Amino acid sequence: MRLGLLSLLGLCAASPARGQSLSAADSARHVLNRLAFGPAPGQIDSVAAEGALRWADQLLTESRPADPQLAHREAAFSPRQFEADALAERLEEARRDRQRRQQADSGMAERQPPRMTNGPGRTLAEFQQLAVVRATSARDQLREVMVDFWTNHFNVYLDKGLDRALLPEFIEQTIRPKALGRFEDLLLATARSPAMLFYLDNVRSVRSGATPPQLARLEQPRRGRFGLGRGIRRDSLLARLQERMPTGINENYARELMELHSLGVDGGYTQHDVTEVARILTGWGMRQPNRGTGFEYHAWAHDEGAKTVLGVSFPAGGGEAEGKRLIQLLANHPATMHHVSRKLCARFVADDPPDGCVDDAVRAWQATHGEILAVLRAIVHSPDFWSPRSVATKVKSPFEFLVSAARALRIQPDTLPALAQAVGRLGQPLFRQASPAGYPEREDDWVNSGALLERMNLAVALAGGRIPGALPQLDAITPEDATPGALLDAIDHALFAGGMSRTTRDAIAREVADVHDPGEARALAVGLALGSPEFQRQ
Repeated sequence: MRLGLLSLLGLCAASPARGQSLSAADSARHVLNRLAFGPAPGQIDSVAAEGALRWADQLLTESRPADPQLAHREAAFSPRQFEADALAERLEEARRDRQRRQQADSGMAERQPPRMTNGPGRTLAEFQQLAVVRATSARDQLREVMVDFWTNHFNVYLDKGLDRALLPEFIEQTIRPKALGRFEDLLLATARSPAMLFYLDNVRSVRSGATPPQLARLEQPRRGRFGLGRGIRRDSLLARLQERMPTGINENYARELMELHSLGVDGGYTQHDVTEVARILTGWGMRQPNRGTGFEYHAWAHDEGAKTVLGVSFPAGGGEAEGKRLIQLLANHPATMHHVSRKLCARFVADDPPDGCVDDAVRAWQATHGEILAVLRAIVHSPDFWSPRSVATKVKSPFEFLVSAARALRIQPDTLPALAQAVGRLGQPLFRQASPAGYPEREDDWVNSGALLERMNLAVALAGGRIPGALPQLDAITPEDATPGALLDAIDHALFAGGMSRTTRDAIAREVADVHDPGEARALAVGLALGSPEFQRQ
């Protein structure tokens, strides 16, 4: 890359000037960048012709039309098989651990090397790729945007133990079906998800002194052939179980449930509330992996005493029901309405969302008891959403950048995990954020010269057809034999609705001037446009 091209790596302003109204094409590109993962070729024109707000309103309806094409693409993957394969790997590891311990107890050395399965590496890479395929290809773009939003809001780190096996179920059964429903239902579903309960250690949270039934049975002496006793092997098993069993309340999930998932860090709760929530959720756990890993309430682990959360009393003896009552309280709390509405406005409007947008979202939440589609409609109908100050001001995350580039190139990615791996190389490995807070939303967290150079290199590779399983359809943007001027005009129209800056246009023209092969020149020009400041913003 020549030094002259480095001018493209600065994120210069690319939005309409302040006070300038949006054209129909500007508005179309804006809604396609915010309510979808960017426009496909020709989509700016079609949305502009229909009217951007009318198109958005249709997207925000209750009816979700079937998508046979996406279903066909999904059929190449098998999310349930991902879980089965990863779980088989974990069970195999546990079997080998038991075998080694037994051999160590008996003084025998391991006679054969451990047997390895295919493991979660291959299947997990395919599951990450499935996220890219859906975001790129789905007709219902809003659902995919919201699946991405909620997956990040309710982040689960797949590299923590059993979550390698539990994550597919979390995405497929917890997040996707409820991504556009009612927030209370989604919050309850995540609270009952084994993936979440394992990740934030609630499966290890029990009332003080609680003893699981299987351990209690082992602790009881039994009559053997020669009198009372347990035997050496039984005592060894009991000691190992006692060592691994939880011994008290764990507050990890209770804290993140309030700080991240509902009320927000300034939501008015105290450390006392954290402890009380943890007590309420004792017993919320999961079945053993060899029994299916689903949610399971363990009455033996539950603290049956009275509790008080945020000034609300929970009488003694509430059992599992008090956990559901807690979720209802948190989901409909004013602090939750404000915290989650603000996060939605940050995603759809601006990194620092205007108060008016947040207020509009909160009012819709109150009126509909947390219907997500209604809250989104209020955001899109807010004047702040359409303000020129909000257009092209947000920097795309690595995932948003790659998917929007693939859509612009009309790529139909296959099952090869190359695109998912590319997202990881850009700094956002899918489902691999260790922090419960998820990946950041703000520009400052994604923008630096190294990251922008990586994006530029990837964009050029995508347009040049150098990514396995990702064939670009450049004819959808411009014919191969277009003159240099016509080539840049076509790229400007297809990708930017006429908003390409003179700086970007001149830099691309200089780079392709010495490329004599028309096909190579076209691919390079499109790739550089995808790596430009205008395309980085949404």
